[in-house]
Amino acid sequence: MSAQVDSGLSTRLLVLRHGQSEWNAQGRWQGQADIELTEEGIRQAHQAAKKIGKFDLIAASNLQRARRTAEIIADSHGFDDVIIDDRLKESHIGPWEGLTYDEIESGWPGYLDSLKQPEGFEPNQNVVQRMTAAFIDIADKCRGGQALVISHSGVIRTIRRELKVKDLRLDNLGGCWFDVHPDGRLTAGRIVAVIGELNSSESL
Repeated sequence: MSAQVDSGLSTRLLVLRHGQSEWNAQGRWQGQADIELTEEGIRQAHQAAKKIGKFDLIAASNLQRARRTAEIIADSHGFDDVIIDDRLKESHIGPWEGLTYDEIESGWPGYLDSLKQPEGFEPNQNVVQRMTAAFIDIADKCRGGQALVISHSGVIRTIRRELKVKDLRLDNLGGCWFDVHPDGRLTAGRIVAVIGELNSSESL
């Protein structure tokens, strides 16, 4: 009986960026490069584990910086496993992989400010489709409850732009709430900074 009731409820997902990686520390764009967490990133994950509330399940991208962040949090909260879904991974960024902001600006002037993408960059629509499908599948596993999802800044921001909500920079262990409705529709909720502080302009 409760399952029938739950099937008609929306499910909340807290979708967070992973802890600091080696390339985050160097200011390099990662895309789908599989880069490890730094010691600071590991510390951030442990810090976040102490601050977040209870979730029905935890899911993560297959890239190790997200997977390791999720595993640290899961272990702290007594979860036996983390659902790994490669649809939650970062966008493929083509020729920008491994480059710094200044190197990208030098090679592709004006692209970053105008949100223009180089040839070989994964199309936004593809990102939205795979992330939405992953969100729906995760929601179906805990319908009416809430799940923690560890993913990546680029794909989170892409979905927020698609949903026509304010696009903000996400620090490590920052992210936002999404609601997955019974009909598969997504709505974006508030931005959160689990281990940091939002600027006053980012608090809405």
